[in-house]
Amino acid sequence: MLRFWRRWRSIRNLGALGEPDFRRLYVARAFSLFGDGLVPVALPFAVLSIDRSPAGLGFVLASRSLSLVVFLLVAGVIADRLARKYVLIASDLVRLMAQGVMAGLLIGGAARLWHLIALTFVYGIGDAFFRPTSTGFVPETVSRERLQQANALLALTSSGFSILGPVVAGVLVVTIGPGWALAADAATFLLSVAFLLPIRAVGAARGTHARFWHELRAGWRIFRSRTWLWVDGVFSALGSFAVLAPLLALGPIVAQRSLGGAPAWATIVAAFGIGSVLGGMVLLRVQPARPLRAGVPLLALLALPTGLLALPASTLTIAAGALAGGFGLTVFNTLFETTVQRHIPADAVSRVASIDWVMSGGLLPLGFAIAGPLAAAVGVRSTLAVSATWIVLSTAVVLAVPSVRNLAAR
Repeated sequence: MLRFWRRWRSIRNLGALGEPDFRRLYVARAFSLFGDGLVPVALPFAVLSIDRSPAGLGFVLASRSLSLVVFLLVAGVIADRLARKYVLIASDLVRLMAQGVMAGLLIGGAARLWHLIALTFVYGIGDAFFRPTSTGFVPETVSRERLQQANALLALTSSGFSILGPVVAGVLVVTIGPGWALAADAATFLLSVAFLLPIRAVGAARGTHARFWHELRAGWRIFRSRTWLWVDGVFSALGSFAVLAPLLALGPIVAQRSLGGAPAWATIVAAFGIGSVLGGMVLLRVQPARPLRAGVPLLALLALPTGLLALPASTLTIAAGALAGGFGLTVFNTLFETTVQRHIPADAVSRVASIDWVMSGGLLPLGFAIAGPLAAAVGVRSTLAVSATWIVLSTAVVLAVPSVRNLAAR
């Protein structure tokens, strides 16, 4: 017991974790992040247990992304008006309800494809409120000099559970079914709420008499005045459509048809998580003077898992490519989020983050919806090969923009 206590005290003294409010937020996020790690394996195979067509999975993923995009702008304004702690709690409760009902239907054998489409839409609403709110809330719980470290710790934990989660989900899917994995995800949101409640840094409610559209326009003016921001929005929108949607919608199909099913996809997803862990570990120590110059080129590594799935290569080879892709994506996302938090005024950061999220994910529903039909028309291999080519070329174009390449850290 004494040894455990000493280890716990050393963890508490680890930089950002030594600050009590961030430590509570970190533990809350850790629980929900573990649940999130179950979903990339559990949800696709829940859909495939009902409808084995690529279109079915694409429609479910599109439903979640559509609600996310539709509600993000509303969420950004609300998160800049209200106490962000309570918005986070509400988002957890919405996702708890959606995932819990879906799990119950699957376990009871009553689930239909339309149930999953509708419930993932509701889940996406909760996710829409979580994302910009979290971006604004993290700086309220940690000192400025530890902000990148705090974001890196969250990314590192997310990555760690993206390794463990798929392994657990793969076991559950094979043994007792995907419904139980989704039930575990639902339970993690309840645990998250339990740790959010004691946080003292509630953040003052920013109630205003300004109209919704006036506040949104103010956020848009800030967004468009920074070239590096809107360039990232366009880049991410096209990347989500052309790279992430085909990868997530067609990857499980390739695994099902050519690699042995859920265990193979779980291995690939877990390897992606290992790469993400490595990226988070690097950013605990390294703070680039030009964060976007350091992060943007690494996104080209996403071409590896996409291209290798197109062949398809062996599971282990694809997993190695996924590891590299996970490293690049995590480094970029963490550096970009920290840059937004440092360069955007605190009272507008959630609105600006929501606009970026909308642009980043705006074409994702369309990408999910057409990935299956497109693959059926021209082939899975051709669709994934084009995706791999796109991410390499578009990354080079974005890096050529001076305001992206030369933006300094603060």
